[in-house]
Amino acid sequence: MYPAPREEVAYVTCTYRETCIDQPDYLATVDLNPRSPHYGQVIHRLPMPNLKDELHSSGWSAGCTCFDNVNTQRTKLILPSLISSRIYVVDVGSQCRAPRLCKTIEPVEVFWKCNKGYLNVPRSLPNGDILIANVGDPSGNSKGGFIVLDGQTFELKGNWENECEAPPSGYDFWYQPRHNVLISSAGMALKRAGWGFNPDDLKKGVYGRRLNVWNLSCRTLTQCFDLGEDSLPLSVKFLHNPDAAEGYVSCALSGIIYRFYKCERDNWAVEEVIRIPAKEVAGWIMPKMPGLFDLVISLDDKYLYLSNWLHGDIRQYELSRNCKPRLVGQVFVGGSILRGGPVTVCRDEELKCQPEPLVVKCKRVYGGPSRLQLSLDGKRLYVTNSFYSTWDKQFYPNLVKEGSVMLQIDVDTEKGGLTVNKNFLVDFGKEPCGPCLAHDIHFPSGDSTSNIVA
Repeated sequence: MYPAPREEVAYVTCTYRETCIDQPDYLATVDLNPRSPHYGQVIHRLPMPNLKDELHSSGWSAGCTCFDNVNTQRTKLILPSLISSRIYVVDVGSQCRAPRLCKTIEPVEVFWKCNKGYLNVPRSLPNGDILIANVGDPSGNSKGGFIVLDGQTFELKGNWENECEAPPSGYDFWYQPRHNVLISSAGMALKRAGWGFNPDDLKKGVYGRRLNVWNLSCRTLTQCFDLGEDSLPLSVKFLHNPDAAEGYVSCALSGIIYRFYKCERDNWAVEEVIRIPAKEVAGWIMPKMPGLFDLVISLDDKYLYLSNWLHGDIRQYELSRNCKPRLVGQVFVGGSILRGGPVTVCRDEELKCQPEPLVVKCKRVYGGPSRLQLSLDGKRLYVTNSFYSTWDKQFYPNLVKEGSVMLQIDVDTEKGGLTVNKNFLVDFGKEPCGPCLAHDIHFPSGDSTSNIVA
């Protein structure tokens, strides 16, 4: 297994947007040391200097490592704001248990220099610069592509791709240096979807459908795959093996996980490997309920984990070169189809009955599993239950009222299997300024969504 220490703290992005609490978003530091008297508690909060940023994704200023140096020093955490388009740079190296803000890039600079906005996933590049995916333009229309920060000064350098090659939408990306490739997903037009999910927006181009293949060194778009209307491909992950030329993308609204792979020199292909059927329901916004997924891959490339925000389950799939992923573990940690809730399942191809609500340490868990993070040894899977504040408020009003949680799922790395750790709960409903919504998770020691081996 991956040679690295156990995680002792986690940095979690938290927002008050859409909660009716007029407080700034903040970065929470969570104690993960089981020997600590503050285990499972927020031990520090770093508030941002502005309101309603919607801190969402985060990433390290140094996450791309060479093959023989996996313990890269991670001293700066990059916090792009999904709604305000502001970028914060946080120093976690000086005091890892009490981070401090060291730089802010204002939205107007992003708008004028890049004609981009609505910033999402940041990752460091092999040359040390930082790439940030954008979801839209300054007006909230769909627009893909990336902006670049200098890896030393954190100054905004401009756009990464040529203007004429910006895809129609964007969300997430991953790259594989040894194959000189970057693959990015599509997102949604926040000008429309940012106000909530409306079935009338389907078939109108609001939700993305493309998977994009880029030449990493030339910064040019080389291939595009159409994954279907309103498929909404979001999370993209390569295998961690630096020589591997394959990975996976989850399509939130179609319920399909695709494997992408290199089939010949500089040409890539996709194939469907997992399909999670929509559930026929009553009492919901549509007669069929899709899943809405995030995914993470263990560092040994043995398992793929999938969170299903609407259905409420986390799945563990065993990966193999010779066959499609095999489901070996599943656990429910909330969702919209719980027994006794407002939604009735009329037809379900997978379940015989609706799952029971989850209670951990006397707290009822609302919402569904959203962002995942896996320990380096693969034995502990952490999950938060906020997807995006406006959609949280629409689909899980009790989540907004009671606040998010962070759970730990114990993983059987030998035979497969998932179990909720009933002794671990980070309750963001008891925060000093009131209940908040927690999303992204990172460990300063490294994690399964940061490490890219060059």
